[in-house]
Amino acid sequence: MTRTQRETGPGPADPGDALTGARPMVMLVTATVGFAVNFWAWALLSPLGPRFQDTLDLSSFEQALLVAVPVVVGSLGRIPVGALTDRFGGRVMFPLVSLITIVPVLYLGLWGHSSLAALLVGGFFLGVGGTTFAVGVPFVNAWFPPERRGFAVGVFGMGMGGTAISALTTVKEVDHYGMEVPFEVMAVLLAVYAVVAWFVLQEAPGRTAPSEPLLNRLAATARMSVTWQMSALYAVAFGGYVAFSVYLPTYLKTEYGLSQSDAANRMAGFVLLAVVMRPVGGWLSDRVGAVRVMEVSLVVTVAGAVAQAFTPPLMPGGTIAFLAMAAALGAGSGATFALVARLAPPNKVGAVTGVVGAAGGLGGFIPPLVMGSIYGSLGSYALGLALLAVVAAAAAVFTATVVRRAADRRAPGT
Repeated sequence: MTRTQRETGPGPADPGDALTGARPMVMLVTATVGFAVNFWAWALLSPLGPRFQDTLDLSSFEQALLVAVPVVVGSLGRIPVGALTDRFGGRVMFPLVSLITIVPVLYLGLWGHSSLAALLVGGFFLGVGGTTFAVGVPFVNAWFPPERRGFAVGVFGMGMGGTAISALTTVKEVDHYGMEVPFEVMAVLLAVYAVVAWFVLQEAPGRTAPSEPLLNRLAATARMSVTWQMSALYAVAFGGYVAFSVYLPTYLKTEYGLSQSDAANRMAGFVLLAVVMRPVGGWLSDRVGAVRVMEVSLVVTVAGAVAQAFTPPLMPGGTIAFLAMAAALGAGSGATFALVARLAPPNKVGAVTGVVGAAGGLGGFIPPLVMGSIYGSLGSYALGLALLAVVAAAAAVFTATVVRRAADRRAPGT
């Protein structure tokens, strides 16, 4: 019996049968729940950013730094975590990452919210929760045939809706029960999920773990052009989503004078629409092509950013602009990993996902800092939104030229 068989238990005689039965859906749902729970933990500080700004007298840049630190750590951490997932599998990595995330969650809730320095330390380690994306993509990818991977990875990507749950619940829990409660609840949920994942998750039949050293695999991943092409696209698509999900409450409170609770609820609407559109983007990619979906998504993002740069009234102009960008960024994120699932070698999907996921998270780290700095200097967010439009337009041109040629060269059968 092989090592993989010992880890996953006896499987069917034909691995292809397992990929068409009920087990792939069980694995997909369990992985998606894990992604959502860990992303919920990862986003705990964002809804509380305006509160900390008031209570700790933070500048706009300090408040932006506070919500951005977990993003950058969770992003860079995806590189080694993705490679480790290729080696050890999602059954090991999902429970492990969930258990590690409990430590900073409890630290922030019980002791680490009294100063900016303490919050930054806790936020740094809270970033571990954001690495679960690099665990789930290779795990889910292995359970589905190529023609269904765009949709499957898109469904898994709905777990990013954990940020919406955080936006809807964290402030309310703090208002009613105190600062400690949302963090304590989160720690319990992470522990419960770790136990469930250990007993439910199984590796896909036929999965082979790479034998070469971690650094060699990362170096090989870095030499693949698909890694950097997808990183560029994901930095715009998912980076834009992350940036809005962590900074939108501050933007709405500052620009439109909304209450903290109202701003958090509207951010949750943005997130939920992006979450729903992610599997739609993957499904459309399976049918009309991921490159085409990405092109349309980026063009819509340009239009939304240009419109919002003029600060239209929130109802209906601003709402339409933000919801259009949410839909476009969600669909574009799904399209990016539809391309990864099809073009990356199966035993390197985790490593490629780690690098691409890191690029997406870093794409979300920089805009809040830029927006905070611009507003602190100019008293307006218009320039920041104009920069988003320029970057999205450049990405659209890149997709229509370089990425399209690369996808055509690597298409099955060519």
